[in-house]
Amino acid sequence: MNEKRVSTARDTALEVLMQISAANAWSDGSLKRTIAKNKLDSRDAALATRLAYGVIQNRILLDYYIGCYCTQRPNHLEPVILNILRIGAYQILFMDKIPHRAAVNEAVEMVKCHGRPKAAGLVNAVLRKFVTNWLDMPALPEDSAAHYLSVRYSHPRWLVQRLLDEIGREETEAFLRGNNEIVPTTIQTNRLKIGDEELEKELHMEDVSVEPHPWLTGCFTVSGTGDLEGLASFREGHFMVQDAAARLVAVAAQPEARDRVLDVCAAPGGKSFALAIDMGDTGDILSCDIHPHKLKLLESSAARLGIHSVRTALADGREPHAAWQGQADLVIADVPCSGLGIIRKKPDIRYKNPDELANLPNIQRAILANAATYVRPGGVLVYSTCTVLRAENEAVTDEFLSSHPDFERESFTLPGPVGTVAGQITLWPQRYGTDGFYICRMRKKTEETT
Repeated sequence: MNEKRVSTARDTALEVLMQISAANAWSDGSLKRTIAKNKLDSRDAALATRLAYGVIQNRILLDYYIGCYCTQRPNHLEPVILNILRIGAYQILFMDKIPHRAAVNEAVEMVKCHGRPKAAGLVNAVLRKFVTNWLDMPALPEDSAAHYLSVRYSHPRWLVQRLLDEIGREETEAFLRGNNEIVPTTIQTNRLKIGDEELEKELHMEDVSVEPHPWLTGCFTVSGTGDLEGLASFREGHFMVQDAAARLVAVAAQPEARDRVLDVCAAPGGKSFALAIDMGDTGDILSCDIHPHKLKLLESSAARLGIHSVRTALADGREPHAAWQGQADLVIADVPCSGLGIIRKKPDIRYKNPDELANLPNIQRAILANAATYVRPGGVLVYSTCTVLRAENEAVTDEFLSSHPDFERESFTLPGPVGTVAGQITLWPQRYGTDGFYICRMRKKTEETT
């Protein structure tokens, strides 16, 4: 690539998209690394992020339109050419402040700089079709609701059909639409170090746009922050980044001071930290994970937050540990899942191979069954995921409860629009404005109640 262009926002976005195509990289990590490598300033970093995420969020739709205007099928094009077309098409259709001529010309130059001068004419012709027709694009397929919604909102048809079966057309469309919108970041005050009002003033002084969360105390929504980790208030441990849905796991758990807590799949640690804050940093929280490097990051975050009640252990959630049997007042099993509830934060999750997800319920059942052995009589077990599919949520806990009569679901109350929950809830983004999450609270019966 031409060295002069390597630091531009469009080239950075292209580099990220190519990494995703070639190496199955995750967009957030790839963006962070590539922006740093290319030394982009904050303005270009923001544009590169918008372009990369925008293409990922609208990839199926963009490819549909490219297919309407190109003599070759999109999947027959060389990946670099296709991604350049996607970047150009996204700017024309979705970005008001970029002149159409600039989007076309930059795409043509990118093709040339990538040593594909013969493709310049194709890219120019296709994108000029977008410019000519951007207010009247070709009709979308209407042969089925699943096909139309899949193309319109760029979600795979298998997922759209699953959602249609579970929540119907209106809510499915609202869920899909929301996944393609920009959402603010939610943070939680570290009340071990600072109060809510003081943190809000501190963030305003750091030029952060901050608003109290509409219904969850101790949380704020922030925007216009750039790199949150660069803020002095973050470095000093005054807050942590955590969506309201994840925060509600700790609310549903209702920990008491000095509880013995076991978080069996803890990394990166947000739920353990929320519990520690709610408990006033008393008690004992054992945070486990299968990856040593993730535990080191968890320990570093705990130190930043000034949390002393959290300790770590390297452990597979499926493997029993005799010393932990029946010892915990509270066990949290936030299990590995498809992540389909956080597509709005990580847009590339939607393109996961469904075949690779098929075994997840077996893993989830194994972790839940093992985690249950650590709960003392009368103790609480909380199962949670960041997905919205019944197969990973209600189906798992239903099967667990049918084979573990010593446990039963227990009602709990969440703030704001959620209210009283009869033991389990799926937090849908289109209903509550949170990430998609499932929470189930269960209590182990005592000998007197069995």
